[in-house]
Amino acid sequence: MARTVLAIDIGSTKICAIIARIDDDNSCAAIGAGITKAQGLKRGTITNIELASKSIKQAVDDAKRVAATDVKSAIVSISGSYTKSLNSSGIVNIQNKEISFNEIERVMQTSLYNANIPNEYEVLHALPYNFKVDDQDYIEDPLGMNAARLEVETHIITTQKANLNNLKKAVSGAGIEVENIILSGYASSISTINDDEKELGVAVIDIGGNTSNITIHSGSSIRHNEFLGVGSNHVTNDLSMALHTPLSVAESVKIDYGSLLTPSNDLIELPMIGDEKTTHEVSLEVVHNVIYARVEETLMILAQFIENSGLKDQLGAGIVLTGGLSKMEGIRELAVATFDSGPVRLARPKEMEGLFDDIRGPEFASAVGLVMYAAKNYTPYEIDVNKHVRHSNETPLESVSVNFKENSEIPVAPIAEEDVKETLVSLPDKKEKKSDEASSFNKFWNWATQLF
Repeated sequence: MARTVLAIDIGSTKICAIIARIDDDNSCAAIGAGITKAQGLKRGTITNIELASKSIKQAVDDAKRVAATDVKSAIVSISGSYTKSLNSSGIVNIQNKEISFNEIERVMQTSLYNANIPNEYEVLHALPYNFKVDDQDYIEDPLGMNAARLEVETHIITTQKANLNNLKKAVSGAGIEVENIILSGYASSISTINDDEKELGVAVIDIGGNTSNITIHSGSSIRHNEFLGVGSNHVTNDLSMALHTPLSVAESVKIDYGSLLTPSNDLIELPMIGDEKTTHEVSLEVVHNVIYARVEETLMILAQFIENSGLKDQLGAGIVLTGGLSKMEGIRELAVATFDSGPVRLARPKEMEGLFDDIRGPEFASAVGLVMYAAKNYTPYEIDVNKHVRHSNETPLESVSVNFKENSEIPVAPIAEEDVKETLVSLPDKKEKKSDEASSFNKFWNWATQLF
């Protein structure tokens, strides 16, 4: 049966809400959309819950009005700011010599339990990037295989609990229940790259208004992610200061004359900042030089991120640029000169039935990616922010809400005695341990189970 989903992309400069219908075959069709200017946010994080709630509510109300439907819960994006990532691993023995979903769940939980995650951080995504069956590496899907041992290497993305709670409060203040929270860079990659690029290795760079998010894929999963608090608005600020003109005028200059190609010697007349009745002439060569310097610096920092990731040699498909700044003329040529990691491609979100012209641009890659995530276009196996083990063949739950506790901890890997009968599994909380004796016993039991 078809279901209706609401996706809310909370960016640093705009908030986009998309209502879509997802059919049984996971095909998506947009039926409503709303876009508003972001208020109460700075560099992707909530700075004023009340203002943020008003912006979210306006975008959602606009989408509901177009779709002529009412949706009570949403899948929401979160910025890469204040995130920390780490890799972990887990190993379990297979008692019946055949790998079921039960063993896959157990080994993923074990890798999560073995991770050293700070108390003030909550798991956002736990993404397995390498399953190992006995001595065979890089198994795409171990389900149903015969083996004596199953291992997994997992990329874990965490974010501050306070950041998650503030986001949930802002969305709840708009009258919407948070169903799931997805890293915005993860959502952008879902809507812009294909399976071949993932397999070969690719870096997706989403340059937004005030932030830039980078995710590196290798195989079927994210292997690395980074955040940079610089975006296209910094180009506007630079132009305003260099040209001594108001920010609104600088933004218009960026849009109308912004180019990274050969500069022009033509002159344009601009109002002075502080006294807009007085004008002065500015050469377009100055405009070019200011824009070029900022964009080149941003790309060089992002190139250094890729270098530091240790995965540069695994980017067989090169770089994919998306986000609002990717529309600037000449950015691909500058990126090719800056990145020496293979080809560079400019990407818009994939086509979706009913997708409005207003949200077909690269600046809406994350919003469209959220809808595609709801249609199960994600990593074959993962643990999400709700501590659910998700997989591509699961049955979607009608209503799931994100419930964060101030002192919640990473779950202990439980010992499953029977095959999992549900396709979406909730991980138990480590706080179930009642005493120090129980804690010691559970740790011993986990250790023993991994061996046997």
